[in-house]
Amino acid sequence: MSRIFASAEDVESAFYEAMARADLEALMAVWADDEEIVCIHPTGQRLRGAAAIRENWRGIFANNPRLTVRLSRSVRWSGLLLAVHSVVETLYVGDENTPHGPMLATNVFQRGAHGWRLLSHHSSAALEAEDGGGEGGDHLRTLH
Repeated sequence: MSRIFASAEDVESAFYEAMARADLEALMAVWADDEEIVCIHPTGQRLRGAAAIRENWRGIFANNPRLTVRLSRSVRWSGLLLAVHSVVETLYVGDENTPHGPMLATNVFQRGAHGWRLLSHHSSAALEAEDGGGEGGDHLRTLH
Protein backbone atom coordinates (compact mmCIF):
# COMPACT_ATOMS: atom_id res chain seq x y z
CA MET A 1 0.00 0.00 0.00
CA SER A 2 1.27 3.46 -0.84
CA ARG A 3 2.08 6.10 1.73
CA ILE A 4 -0.76 8.31 2.98
CA PHE A 5 0.15 12.00 2.98
CA ALA A 6 -1.57 14.04 5.69
CA SER A 7 -1.06 17.39 3.95
CA ALA A 8 -0.18 18.98 0.62
CA GLU A 9 3.09 20.09 2.22
CA ASP A 10 3.95 16.44 2.97
CA VAL A 11 3.36 15.51 -0.67
CA GLU A 12 5.48 18.41 -1.88
CA SER A 13 8.35 17.46 0.42
CA ALA A 14 8.16 13.81 -0.67
CA PHE A 15 8.17 14.87 -4.36
CA TYR A 16 11.36 16.92 -4.06
CA GLU A 17 13.04 14.36 -1.76
CA ALA A 18 12.33 11.58 -4.28
CA MET A 19 13.78 13.80 -7.00
CA ALA A 20 16.97 14.33 -4.94
CA ARG A 21 17.36 10.56 -4.48
CA ALA A 22 16.47 9.80 -8.13
CA ASP A 23 13.87 7.44 -6.66
CA LEU A 24 11.37 6.86 -9.45
CA GLU A 25 9.01 4.71 -7.37
CA ALA A 26 8.85 7.27 -4.55
CA LEU A 27 8.36 10.09 -7.06
CA MET A 28 5.48 8.29 -8.75
CA ALA A 29 3.89 7.45 -5.37
CA VAL A 30 3.10 11.14 -4.76
CA TRP A 31 0.92 11.46 -7.87
CA ALA A 32 -2.86 11.11 -7.85
CA ASP A 33 -4.26 7.88 -9.24
CA ASP A 34 -5.77 9.67 -12.23
CA GLU A 35 -4.91 9.53 -15.93
CA GLU A 36 -5.37 13.30 -16.16
CA ILE A 37 -2.30 14.14 -14.05
CA VAL A 38 0.05 16.61 -15.77
CA CYS A 39 3.75 17.43 -15.48
CA ILE A 40 5.26 20.33 -17.42
CA HIS A 41 9.02 20.80 -17.41
CA PRO A 42 10.87 24.09 -18.00
CA THR A 43 11.51 22.91 -21.56
CA GLY A 44 7.79 23.34 -22.19
CA GLN A 45 7.13 19.64 -22.65
CA ARG A 46 3.70 18.64 -21.30
CA LEU A 47 3.36 15.09 -20.03
CA ARG A 48 -0.13 13.72 -19.44
CA GLY A 49 -0.85 10.55 -17.52
CA ALA A 50 1.20 8.34 -15.22
CA ALA A 51 2.88 6.32 -17.98
CA ALA A 52 4.24 9.41 -19.79
CA ILE A 53 5.35 11.04 -16.54
CA ARG A 54 7.07 7.86 -15.34
CA GLU A 55 9.00 7.34 -18.59
CA ASN A 56 10.12 10.95 -18.75
CA TRP A 57 11.40 10.97 -15.16
CA ARG A 58 13.11 7.61 -15.78
CA GLY A 59 15.11 9.33 -18.55
CA ILE A 60 15.85 12.38 -16.40
CA PHE A 61 17.18 10.21 -13.57
CA ALA A 62 19.26 8.10 -15.99
CA ASN A 63 21.04 11.26 -17.19
CA ASN A 64 21.03 13.24 -13.92
CA PRO A 65 21.17 10.92 -10.91
CA ARG A 66 21.61 13.80 -8.44
CA LEU A 67 19.15 16.68 -8.61
CA THR A 68 18.62 18.98 -5.67
CA VAL A 69 15.85 21.55 -5.74
CA ARG A 70 15.71 24.34 -3.20
CA LEU A 71 12.34 26.03 -2.81
CA SER A 72 11.79 29.65 -1.89
CA ARG A 73 9.13 32.34 -1.98
CA SER A 74 6.26 29.93 -1.49
CA VAL A 75 2.70 31.21 -1.88
CA ARG A 76 0.05 28.69 -0.82
CA TRP A 77 -3.70 28.47 -1.23
CA SER A 78 -5.47 25.64 0.53
CA GLY A 79 -9.02 24.36 0.86
CA LEU A 80 -10.56 21.16 2.15
CA LEU A 81 -9.93 19.17 -1.04
CA LEU A 82 -7.54 21.23 -3.15
CA ALA A 83 -4.27 23.07 -2.54
CA VAL A 84 -2.09 25.12 -4.89
CA HIS A 85 1.52 26.05 -4.15
CA SER A 86 3.42 28.61 -6.22
CA VAL A 87 7.15 28.33 -5.52
CA VAL A 88 10.48 29.41 -6.90
CA GLU A 89 12.76 26.45 -7.61
CA THR A 90 16.55 26.60 -7.78
CA LEU A 91 18.06 23.45 -9.26
CA TYR A 92 21.50 22.00 -8.52
CA VAL A 93 22.76 19.16 -10.74
CA GLY A 94 25.26 16.66 -9.38
CA ASP A 95 28.24 18.33 -7.69
CA GLU A 96 27.80 21.63 -9.53
CA ASN A 97 27.88 24.66 -7.25
CA THR A 98 26.28 26.87 -9.88
CA PRO A 99 22.49 26.81 -9.64
CA HIS A 100 20.12 26.45 -12.55
CA GLY A 101 17.18 28.78 -12.30
CA PRO A 102 15.29 30.37 -10.89
CA MET A 103 12.26 28.49 -12.13
CA LEU A 104 8.66 29.27 -11.31
CA ALA A 105 6.67 26.20 -10.33
CA THR A 106 3.05 25.55 -9.54
CA ASN A 107 2.11 22.37 -7.69
CA VAL A 108 -1.56 21.42 -7.47
CA PHE A 109 -2.67 18.88 -4.86
CA GLN A 110 -5.94 17.03 -4.25
CA ARG A 111 -7.16 15.35 -1.09
CA GLY A 112 -8.91 12.04 -1.59
CA ALA A 113 -9.74 8.84 0.24
CA HIS A 114 -6.03 7.97 0.45
CA GLY A 115 -4.74 11.37 1.60
CA TRP A 116 -3.22 14.18 -0.42
CA ARG A 117 -1.69 13.60 -3.87
CA LEU A 118 -0.09 15.67 -6.62
CA LEU A 119 -2.33 16.44 -9.63
CA SER A 120 -0.07 18.80 -11.54
CA HIS A 121 3.51 20.06 -11.46
CA HIS A 122 4.33 22.91 -13.85
CA SER A 123 7.81 24.44 -13.84
CA SER A 124 8.88 27.30 -16.13
CA ALA A 125 12.22 29.04 -16.49
CA ALA A 126 12.24 32.62 -15.18
CA LEU A 127 14.54 35.59 -14.82
CA GLU A 128 14.64 37.80 -11.76
CA ALA A 129 13.55 41.37 -12.39
CA GLU A 130 16.45 43.80 -12.72
CA ASP A 131 15.16 46.01 -9.91
CA GLY A 132 15.57 43.20 -7.39
CA GLY A 133 11.86 42.44 -7.32
CA GLY A 134 10.78 44.74 -4.51
CA GLU A 135 9.83 43.53 -1.07
CA GLY A 136 10.07 39.75 -0.86
CA GLY A 137 11.60 39.50 -4.34
CA ASP A 138 8.35 38.18 -5.78
CA HIS A 139 8.62 39.92 -9.16
CA LEU A 140 9.95 37.37 -11.62
CA ARG A 141 9.55 37.40 -15.37
CA THR A 142 8.78 34.23 -17.26
CA LEU A 143 10.86 33.38 -20.32
CA HIS A 144 7.94 32.00 -22.32
